[in-house]
Amino acid sequence: MKIPVRSLSVCVLLASLACGAQTPAPLAPVPTTKILAIGRLKAAPTAEQRKLLGSKEVPETVKLYLAGKIDQWYSIRNDNGVVFVMNVSTVEEAHALLEALPLGQAKLMTFELIPLGPLSPLALLVREP
Repeated sequence: MKIPVRSLSVCVLLASLACGAQTPAPLAPVPTTKILAIGRLKAAPTAEQRKLLGSKEVPETVKLYLAGKIDQWYSIRNDNGVVFVMNVSTVEEAHALLEALPLGQAKLMTFELIPLGPLSPLALLVREP
């Protein structure tokens, strides 16, 4: 079920107003449940590198998807890049998996790895009085 961002924002705002002028209790830290991996080629691929993409990189990436390590994948429009939503809980595990791919081994692609977790302000909506 998808909740529109505007509705979610209103709920969080109302919950914070309902708390009045009380000193807000610190929110509990949330666990990392996924890693957002934004990958970009270091340079435009050569003909040989394009061959590597088709013959090795894509099948190895599909294996990660079938193993449940990649949940979603997208291309970056107008860019030589890719975005993966990964089912791993540490940046280190994501880095190891991506560096093991052919483009990672050849040092042709770099990834920005961003830990993701539940939206912590939602705890305000279910907190006991």
